[in-house]
Amino acid sequence: MPKLTIEYQSYPSPSELPVADQELLEAATAALPNSYSPYSKFRVGAAACLQDGTIATGWNTENAAYPMCLCAEPAALAAAANLRPGMPVVAMAITVKSNGQVVDSPASPCGSCRQQLSEHEARFGHQMRLILRGENGPVYELRSASDLLPFGFSADLL
Repeated sequence: MPKLTIEYQSYPSPSELPVADQELLEAATAALPNSYSPYSKFRVGAAACLQDGTIATGWNTENAAYPMCLCAEPAALAAAANLRPGMPVVAMAITVKSNGQVVDSPASPCGSCRQQLSEHEARFGHQMRLILRGENGPVYELRSASDLLPFGFSADLL
């Protein structure tokens, strides 16, 4: 039976990341207070680094009609597209904070966000590194958003 392996780097703390990645993670953390999450009490902040180094942030926005919620990752992609239309996002940091419990392990994007991040890579033909962290604890770095969606749906199927 075939096996699938996903490689990622684990850092015990953000201080071990390269300075640019530390700054990107700090931007994602700074976005957390903007989250509107009165129902889940689970805040998500994302910071997207464009190819020219510009950073755009996004946060989750909940709605009483749950399917209408906006996740932080596509919000950051939209903010990046508004700042620099046609420019790829080359890295995204994602972090979370919960009012219910301390999140001490990296939180991964939901399935819908994985699809959107993967499609962004396909659109621009450029990988997007992901930097994932909880409130504290280790940081995970993946070399490509598509690593989280190995059998994703793509425009090639249409």
